[in-house]
Amino acid sequence: MITPTQASQAYTAARNAIAPLDGATQAPTNGPDFAGMVHDFRGVMEQADTVGTGAMTGQVETHQLVQSLAETELALQTVVAIRDKVVEAYQEILRMPV
Repeated sequence: MITPTQASQAYTAARNAIAPLDGATQAPTNGPDFAGMVHDFRGVMEQADTVGTGAMTGQVETHQLVQSLAETELALQTVVAIRDKVVEAYQEILRMPV
């Protein structure tokens, strides 16, 4: 039988194996800081992974896990809403006559 510690170690190893490479991108100076927003979102997701792993091993209390999951859900809903607006704008551009 797999222990919670073994499960969390396997999860961490798998997560590190598929982590995307950091690309040095420069945000535009006159627009929104998308690189900063992506970095913040990534931080929220990494925090959720850390808290989830801690909860599996008994190192994190349940209320902290629930709070982290709520923050993660809000961040994910925000990203999905932004993605939907970008897709909608792209489709509108495609409909423009040339």
